[in-house]
Amino acid sequence: MSKFGKLLQRLQKKPKDFSYEELVKLLGGFGYSELKIGKTSGSRVAFMNENTRHIIRLHKPHPLKILKAYQIDLILEELKSKGYLS
Repeated sequence: MSKFGKLLQRLQKKPKDFSYEELVKLLGGFGYSELKIGKTSGSRVAFMNENTRHIIRLHKPHPLKILKAYQIDLILEELKSKGYLS
């Protein structure tokens, strides 16, 4: 299984230690990139898929770089809504 596949499988298990850096890599595999302009400054971040123009917004975790359970649920729901997950 590829690194991307393992990372996706890990996210779907909803671990308590999924990092922001892992999220950036995972969303990058789906064609999303982090937007660094406009109202996404500070702790608010947005990821946009260049092909579909779909945007996922969330707060960047701090001081630790570990995502909260609600953020993982949000990411999974957004990916499901766009047909990336079943």
